[in-house]
Amino acid sequence: MALPKMARIRQHFEAPVLTDLPAAIHAELARINAAAIVQPGDTVAITAGSRGVANVATAVKATADYLKTIGAKPFVVPAMGSHGGATPEGQRDVLEHYGITEATVGAPVKATMDVVELGKTADGLPVFLDRYAAEAEHVVPLNRIKAHTDFNGSVESGVMKMMVIGLGKQQGANFYHRAFFQYGFEHVITTVGSFILDTGKIAFGLGLIENAHEQTAKAVAMPAAQLLQTERELLVEAKSLMGRLPFDELDLLIVDWVGKNISGTGMDTNVIGRIMQNFEPEPAKPAILRIFVRNLTEESDGNATGIGLADFTTTRLVNQIDRHATYMNSITALGPQKSKIPFYYDTDREAIEVALNTIGLTAPQDARVIRIDSTLKLTELDISETLLEDAQLHSNLEVIGEVQPFPFDATGNLLPSLRRISPISDVHSSAQ
Repeated sequence: MALPKMARIRQHFEAPVLTDLPAAIHAELARINAAAIVQPGDTVAITAGSRGVANVATAVKATADYLKTIGAKPFVVPAMGSHGGATPEGQRDVLEHYGITEATVGAPVKATMDVVELGKTADGLPVFLDRYAAEAEHVVPLNRIKAHTDFNGSVESGVMKMMVIGLGKQQGANFYHRAFFQYGFEHVITTVGSFILDTGKIAFGLGLIENAHEQTAKAVAMPAAQLLQTERELLVEAKSLMGRLPFDELDLLIVDWVGKNISGTGMDTNVIGRIMQNFEPEPAKPAILRIFVRNLTEESDGNATGIGLADFTTTRLVNQIDRHATYMNSITALGPQKSKIPFYYDTDREAIEVALNTIGLTAPQDARVIRIDSTLKLTELDISETLLEDAQLHSNLEVIGEVQPFPFDATGNLLPSLRRISPISDVHSSAQ
């Protein structure tokens, strides 16, 4: 089959960068007068999640360091619902993946799957909280604020969601995902989160937003009374900075890496234009006819949640899947449809050829194709020759490579992209 030729392009995004995160966090905590909220000797649970948040270990350490300077006793709790196989050991291991240990952040890490019930919302929804967090004098939820992969709202993925889903552990995460069916995502997160805020357990929150290059762009401390409104404002800012594909209509998107460290659904649904969420409408754009995913990140530990968002994958990825971890995550989130195994093939070439045989009357060599490293890596990407003319009309796009055939090796698998500045990691590069 004649395949399209590809060329490397670079996208230019507005990308503010926070150069000294610890200093910024300390300044923010001083701004809200954290020393008047947390008293000397108070125990403080700082949350840490399971997403690939930029500089998360640095942020946690900076927060713990500041709390220690005012005489408090900080510790870290995993706030990741059912992730890590829904075990304390698994959740502790996830944090260690991100560089969060007692030695690196200077505070104990206390992991449990036990929760306490704080009460019930006006809708009768129970409010669960991690037992160690509930036993502390204060809780400081720290998280990145960004667009959610399952719904659109004024509050999506951020500090409020971490308080509800993350600190609710497996029991809370499963219950609230069930409640989403009746009440909707935003309503559950805001009502349960507001109940937790009203208990006085939350000292303040710390919200991080990132630019399109996965760099920390801003850190904001949020007193409990202003947390909900401030998060809403930060979400608008975060969405304005997020990375996107340069074209809205594609025949095929090739994604080199998917995984839990990239997105809760393996791929960011805001990038690929597929949600597959019960009771939520599918986005109108981007409109991508076929998606082919090639590899599962090592950091996912076999959790292939979201693989069902793709149409095609590889045998090597399927062989990496840990069914227990994937099923536990998908059942807790009540989204088994997102983790069905797509058609899979032994080589990348075969998968691409089959995919391009399913796009209608468009000749494969004329297909609108993009290849990306992951939905987090959108600065440099490969586009098919058909898209080049449109690319040259975009002021924020720069063609940086010559038109070339797909770079297959002797086994029919893709070599690294035509040109790249830096791979996700050395491990990832060798796997390609």
